[in-house]
Amino acid sequence: MAMADVTVYGAGIFGLSVAWACQSRGARVQVIDPGGIGAGSSGGIVGALAPHTPENWNDKKAFQLDSLLMAEPFWAEVAQVSGLPTGYLRSGRVQPVADDYALALAQARAETARTLWQGRAVWEVIRAETVGDWAPISPSGWLIRDTLTARLHPRDAGRALAAAITAKGGSVVTEGDPEGAEVWATGAAGLATLSDEIGYPIGAGVKGQSALLRLDRADLPQLFADALHIVPHHDGTVAIGSTSERDYDAPDSTDAQLDAVLDRARAACPDLADAPVIERWAGVRPRARSRAPMLGRHPTRPAAFIANGGFKIGFGMAPKVGQVMADLILNGDDGGIPEGFRPEASMRKG
Repeated sequence: MAMADVTVYGAGIFGLSVAWACQSRGARVQVIDPGGIGAGSSGGIVGALAPHTPENWNDKKAFQLDSLLMAEPFWAEVAQVSGLPTGYLRSGRVQPVADDYALALAQARAETARTLWQGRAVWEVIRAETVGDWAPISPSGWLIRDTLTARLHPRDAGRALAAAITAKGGSVVTEGDPEGAEVWATGAAGLATLSDEIGYPIGAGVKGQSALLRLDRADLPQLFADALHIVPHHDGTVAIGSTSERDYDAPDSTDAQLDAVLDRARAACPDLADAPVIERWAGVRPRARSRAPMLGRHPTRPAAFIANGGFKIGFGMAPKVGQVMADLILNGDDGGIPEGFRPEASMRKG
């Protein structure tokens, strides 16, 4: 390929999305990752694209809303260009309501969602029996249902996005020389390196364990029960996850904590009871100190950029992250990046 205008380090969801957005605006791109596509946490199995609650609105929630609303055309184009499935579906989500207090809170959020979600998605309270056997157990008999939540298959989505970049003339490789503007989207390892360079922690990896069950519920909504995501995928599987472990010995091994997650999921949703486990997965997700994505100019590499800290919401944030980073990289415009997302937010001591 001709000399690249943009070199992205990291073939996870942020790196690939930034490359795709830059390429879509005419830039020549290359993505370099020694581990290959989705070698880090983007190679997981859960794939829940779930919104924050529609209340206490802030820049992070508004950014996420924009990104979730961008997701359907974003992933449709990726699938069309690559010829590969992404597993994307705006399937919605249901979650149990514990008691009368939680019911009143859910109903209040239904009102705020009408305004905050711009009439483009619904948050409502429904009777549990209307969902059938797939409904999670609800002590109150009520469920929250939203139509903004979506799902995708992380590994399929990563492969499709890489293939789309290649189909348009870019490259996704395991080694190469930097050309053009550099973007560092290197996940938990990148946060650790940056912390060492600066001399204090600006983020860290948080381990997550999840499981994949053989159960075909592909057209049904995902569930959120007992703080767990239960996500039906297009390939006849259901993903369950995950733990959040700040202290761990082995980053890629599963243990009794995942067994407990499976027990909780089956207790919350009896329809899972006889579904066999076909994969156990563990990986480390990048969490910036600010608890928001870290987007902007790289703190220690002159003329370079950083896109990191997706943590649990990386796939949901990816379409908008690609857009605002392309604005910055190609046009020098950082106006779309919220203050709390800028590297400075994670570099403040105290």
